[in-house]
Amino acid sequence: MTELGTAPAGAVLRHRRGWYLYGWGSHVFPTIVVTVFMGRYLTSLAENAVGKAGRVSVVGIPVAPGSLFAYLVSFATVLLVVAMPVVGAIADRTGAKREILLGFGWLGAAACVAMFAVRGGNWQLGAVLFVVAFLGYSCATVVNYALLVDVSGTAERDRVSSTGWALAYVGGGLLLAGDFLLSLFLDDKALLARISLCSAGLWWALFNLRSWQLLAGLPRTEASSGAEPVLLAGFRQLRRTLAGVRRYPLTVAFLLAFLVYNDGIQTVTTIAAQYGDKELHLDDTVLLSAILLVQFVAFGGALWLGRLAERFGAKRVVLGSLVAWLLLVLAAYLVRAGTAWQFYLLAVGIAVVLGGSQALSRSMFSRLIPAGSEAEYFGFYEISDSGTSWLGPLIFGLAYQLSGSYRSALVSLVVFFVAGFVLLARVPLRAAICQAGNVAPDRV
Repeated sequence: MTELGTAPAGAVLRHRRGWYLYGWGSHVFPTIVVTVFMGRYLTSLAENAVGKAGRVSVVGIPVAPGSLFAYLVSFATVLLVVAMPVVGAIADRTGAKREILLGFGWLGAAACVAMFAVRGGNWQLGAVLFVVAFLGYSCATVVNYALLVDVSGTAERDRVSSTGWALAYVGGGLLLAGDFLLSLFLDDKALLARISLCSAGLWWALFNLRSWQLLAGLPRTEASSGAEPVLLAGFRQLRRTLAGVRRYPLTVAFLLAFLVYNDGIQTVTTIAAQYGDKELHLDDTVLLSAILLVQFVAFGGALWLGRLAERFGAKRVVLGSLVAWLLLVLAAYLVRAGTAWQFYLLAVGIAVVLGGSQALSRSMFSRLIPAGSEAEYFGFYEISDSGTSWLGPLIFGLAYQLSGSYRSALVSLVVFFVAGFVLLARVPLRAAICQAGNVAPDRV
């Protein structure tokens, strides 16, 4: 584990600001692209092509337009099951964390800018660009999460992680506020979606430039010598890690719990706008303002849960948040169509627990990683934290295709929060930290 004491205090603070700023800039992807616009816009494009009751053909497989986005997310995440741990292994082996982080960040941003060209019934182009952006964002996030170890000590990690999440929500919220204002003057919903998706890419790319400057001089591992290609070396390193992970069964137990409950969290946030549009029949003004509200309430929620973690321990706070998530999903099922105030209340409830449950999960996992393998292990972690995982969207898509009801599909996600709570409660976190060779804070 990186010892912050070996680096000048000024350099550590500068790197921390660069780390915060990358989250500030990149969070527009899960906020604006995934949560607000792409799901609804891609569904509309598919419906334009084949009709609401029709089927689009994806490599010869008939897919309902309402299930297309969920299936697409599942497909992209399956690709990441292999890609992200390898990217993490390469980052750990080469030490080029800044270059890998921002290289993938710019790839994702460029794909978002190109989404301005998606129009009419051309859902295929939108699907390809979304997958590219999704891969870029997710592979960058592997390295971004690993950098938490480089910019914070063990005792302050819950606070730094929570602050990072809080600032990321503000960054995404400010651009979303601009999209909301634009929606008041622009009646063309398709054009609004195209402008918003493109501006998200521009925002992301712009703040990457400043992060590049602030992250200069990050601690680097000793690059391995030899003529072996770095990609092959990454696969070899991944194989060694998979063989060695058996020495840390408690880390694996935590990761399994996280993969389950975070699958539910990410699926809820991904389909929220689609649910409000297609099931509750709320207009764009309500949807955008509700999701905008989430960004700024989540800022306070992340900081609040971070402070609770300092008092009660991160594990207890996350377990409490999972109970809240379960109640929120059940409440969403009861929201009446066309009732905006109920949707706003639901949005506030989600916002309070959203950032904190994610930030504290990240800081908990960072303590369970053996030294020198941070990016690699976060590759496994990010499989479920890349904006969505594959199983939740798949179950949601199947439930909708079989029932034709978004409400029934939403209730299918309850199992993730129940199972995740049980699995996390069984993990002895302090023992897991010691097993990984790290020092446990006073409260875990």
